[in-house]
Amino acid sequence: MTREQLFEQILQKKSYLCVGLDTDPRKLPQHLLDAEDPVFEFNRQIIEATADLCVAYKPNIAFYEAQGPQGWVSLEKTLKAIPDNIFTIADAKRGDIGNTSELYARAFFETMQFDSITVAPYMGADSVKPFLVQDGKWVILLALTSNAGSQDFQMLRLEDGNEEYLFEQVLRSSAGWATPDQMMYVVGATQAEYVQRVRRLVPEHFLLVPGVGAQGGSLEEISRLGMNRQCGLLVNATRSIIYASSGPDFAEKARAEALAMQQEMEALLEELIKK
Repeated sequence: MTREQLFEQILQKKSYLCVGLDTDPRKLPQHLLDAEDPVFEFNRQIIEATADLCVAYKPNIAFYEAQGPQGWVSLEKTLKAIPDNIFTIADAKRGDIGNTSELYARAFFETMQFDSITVAPYMGADSVKPFLVQDGKWVILLALTSNAGSQDFQMLRLEDGNEEYLFEQVLRSSAGWATPDQMMYVVGATQAEYVQRVRRLVPEHFLLVPGVGAQGGSLEEISRLGMNRQCGLLVNATRSIIYASSGPDFAEKARAEALAMQQEMEALLEELIKK
């Protein structure tokens, strides 16, 4: 999926919502536990309830790896259930020496057919570039995350007198590795006060924004600070949507939460995107 195609989906659906599929077997509604594949059945119903309201789905790979071989089966079936016009993100946070990254790229882009993968930049350019060689596939690089521990390294000041944070050096350096048609960045909604600094360095790139909803980030604030002329945002919500109910109405409640976010996004798009 190209950047233009993604923007077209955003305009058609009047939404830049990404739904996280972090499906924990311990949190599934009781009535699904007798299904042949409870995780997939949960995901299938979430997808059917929200596919017209979102432009991306983001399975967190750890939730599937933790289940062993069955988890990979559930993930494969989940991917097949996602409509072709919806962007898929492997939230895998990979990043290793070049030949290992090449195999990770093959695993997620060729074997599993994801559109994109989250990648950690700590090991540098040669650990990221193997993910950038396939046409139409995306790297989503961790830049400024929403967790409390982001302060440990990402917010360190550089010692060259320019008052930049380390996350800004990551943005500055990595922006030369790929175009805005190949790379996005993870920027947490709980880091809204730094979004303008992000946009000065990567004005055209899409940002994948976790932290809205259960983590307390503001959709309106991150949209006003981070939106560009092609929207440039994929705002992720997970727990507030997929776990809106633990009962038989879980899919209905998930749709209601997704719809509320889509309606807010529609209003923000109309206000912030210049026609």
